[in-house]
Amino acid sequence: MMAIQKSVYLDTTIPSYYVDERESLSFQAQLTRRWWKENTGQYILFASNLTLQELENGSFPNRERAISLIDSVELLRPTQEVVDIAQIYINNKLMPHVLEGDPMHLANASFYGLDFLLTWNCNHLANANKRQHIAILNTKLGIGIPAIVTPMELFREEGM
Repeated sequence: MMAIQKSVYLDTTIPSYYVDERESLSFQAQLTRRWWKENTGQYILFASNLTLQELENGSFPNRERAISLIDSVELLRPTQEVVDIAQIYINNKLMPHVLEGDPMHLANASFYGLDFLLTWNCNHLANANKRQHIAILNTKLGIGIPAIVTPMELFREEGM
């Protein structure tokens, strides 16, 4: 019996941490590289035009490597529905009052019904205190509720 591949949305922190060489983020960077090398073949990966834009507009070392990391990842196309969902997150005080970044990443993963949103953003996304609020809003909107996790939480067991 073949296992069904789960879908993973990559926010900007994943490719940027993959190439990060700062000592202060070495733990997250090492886990991100390990997850990428050991697990990407077990998932269907997605990102968005926003992920690519944030990487292109960033001013950090190894930016080009981060951009090339998502070259083979399918980019979700922007829709008005995704923008509207992100605005609902902001209006309901789920996210900061900026219609880009975090609310758009969550709106993309939710609207497209992806299984996971992979991030190192533990303030606004991978935060246990936000899970219930996200579940309530997405249920009211009739859209998916992705599991929002860090690479540390998304390793697959051998032989699974």
